[in-house]
Amino acid sequence: MSVETPVSANTTGHEHSIFRGEPMNTIMLGISDIEVSKLCLGAMYFGSKTKKKMSYELLDQYVEAGGNFIDTANIYARWVSGCVGGESELLLGEWMRERGNRDQLIIATKVGFEYPGVERGLQAWRIEQECEKSLKRLGIETIDLYYAHVDDRNTPQEETLEAFDNLVRAGKVRVIGASNFLAWRLEEAMWISQQQGWTEYCCVQQRYTYLRPRAGTTFDPQISANDDLLDYCKARGLTMLAYSPLLNGAYSRADRQFPPQYVSADSDKRLNVLREIANETGATVNQVIFAWMLHSEPAVIPLIAASTKEQMQENLDAANVRLTPEQMARLNQA
Repeated sequence: MSVETPVSANTTGHEHSIFRGEPMNTIMLGISDIEVSKLCLGAMYFGSKTKKKMSYELLDQYVEAGGNFIDTANIYARWVSGCVGGESELLLGEWMRERGNRDQLIIATKVGFEYPGVERGLQAWRIEQECEKSLKRLGIETIDLYYAHVDDRNTPQEETLEAFDNLVRAGKVRVIGASNFLAWRLEEAMWISQQQGWTEYCCVQQRYTYLRPRAGTTFDPQISANDDLLDYCKARGLTMLAYSPLLNGAYSRADRQFPPQYVSADSDKRLNVLREIANETGATVNQVIFAWMLHSEPAVIPLIAASTKEQMQENLDAANVRLTPEQMARLNQA
């Protein structure tokens, strides 16, 4: 039996809702047999914007809190000055070797987005070639979760899915996921895999946050999750993971603007309710967003990111925020 200690004061007369001291909860990753932390650590800028020492400290802090699910990609972070892609994978590989903790972790990486010297695509040869590069940079024998980073309409899904299945059969990949896919394309992929006896996508990672983008707006080549995708994941047993859940700090920082796709009267109403719930629970707005995702049915796994230990702790504490059914209803109906 453990004693839970509140970390945030509440001045509204409501019961405290944030506690420390609990291990991070886990969830089964879709239709797979892999159990992952309900908060996934995004390692996009580790080894580039976030230097080695701080990257190590943040990774250690996450693991010490019970986290086991780390997300990267072969292109991270090619757009940072002086980087060519692969910096994040290289740093994770070094950190795992030094810590000797590979067996305790679920490592996810991706293939298919363009970066210097490599065009966007999910052709079989590209998947096989990039998988070998990622394995070498990470210094591991098997990638736990390998994503198709963005849908490729110019390559038959049969070619892509067979290539992924070959990697699974070869022991180089455990399970596969999709990112930036529409629901109908996921259904097409599932049907093909089932007909051929190939490995199926077990999860989808999509742009998703509490605010809803205005109708008709786009994030191309990124795709924002919508009600159709959420309903599809629920019906098919896929886990959804949310990237960019905090919109680069726009919810909490005066110096960050919301992307224009989210600026609307609808967003104003939702922001008001979000702030009300934060005040009631004693949580930060960012923590309420993560808690809202985790309390959803089915739960959505948010990707958390941090460049300081204080930011990391705020993110980790979100796993212990409790939202009542009434609060969830208000958030959903706003």
